[in-house]
Amino acid sequence: MSERLKFERFIWFHSQVKRLRFPNSRSLVEEFEVSERTAQRDIEFIRCRLQAPLVFDRRNNGYRYTDNSFEIPVHWLDEANLLALVLAARLATTIPDTTVKDDLCRLIGRMLSLSRTEGYSCLDKLSDKISVKNIEYARVDEKIFRLVVRALFDERSLRIKYRSPYGGTASERAIQPLHLMHYMGSWYLLAWCSTRQAIRDFALSRLQQVKFAEKPIRIPRDLPPIKDLTRIHFGIMQGETTTMVTLHFSNTIAPRILEQIWHPHQQTRIKSDGSLLLGFPTADFRELTRNILSYGAEVRVVEPAELGNHVRSEIEKMFRNICSPDTV
Repeated sequence: MSERLKFERFIWFHSQVKRLRFPNSRSLVEEFEVSERTAQRDIEFIRCRLQAPLVFDRRNNGYRYTDNSFEIPVHWLDEANLLALVLAARLATTIPDTTVKDDLCRLIGRMLSLSRTEGYSCLDKLSDKISVKNIEYARVDEKIFRLVVRALFDERSLRIKYRSPYGGTASERAIQPLHLMHYMGSWYLLAWCSTRQAIRDFALSRLQQVKFAEKPIRIPRDLPPIKDLTRIHFGIMQGETTTMVTLHFSNTIAPRILEQIWHPHQQTRIKSDGSLLLGFPTADFRELTRNILSYGAEVRVVEPAELGNHVRSEIEKMFRNICSPDTV
């Protein structure tokens, strides 16, 4: 830990020199509350051990570089830090923007080369060691993704043309981006919609046109923290009405369900026969119905009755499709 604190002082001093603020030993003493002797040792270490082109500028009473392109090598990186960086590079494959991924890999490569650590000097073997595989994920246009991210962090409003998943009709809306979510392999934008006067989620794959809005959108000041909203209900579907759901899983599938997290505040109870009761809140039955159907006869809806009817109706439609004469 002490080595990292020392490195923090080096980085701070280095950044002050790079910004032409002419720091000296007194600057280190005041910023980090170290002794004058420690501050002098730090400066000597930077100049002698790190071979920084550091000279004292008497006119400005502080240090400057004779070569301002100098950078401090990242000697503090240990094996755990490097492994975290490598994992970050692999997980970045979920980002539909090759520029971001390339920049990240270049940054990591530069840090690894500066660290002089054996065994992590290149990223070419990364795909042989770790992979990320998504299925049924939605394709997102790189330019749209980049513009959405920029608007999100710059807190700018957007005008979008959005294709509805139901019927395929498109609508134009003005929105204020609030939160970007990577969910089950696909990207969703949670935003304040001026048309609906409510928070809505938009699949980035359904954005047909995106541009910055001419005027900023005013959003209510009393909106709850967006991270709280993302955790309220099951799945991506959000809404104002919360319904508690209880599902009953057979003893055959129960051990597998116990390994899963369907909701941060889910409740589970093992029955005497080994079957499982799973309860959690939801705001929309559509996505949940698809999940329930994927478990076939191993699951039963206990409550609410409306969800049970929804699942039953879908099963009946499936049965009619299977039993109807082949018209192909």
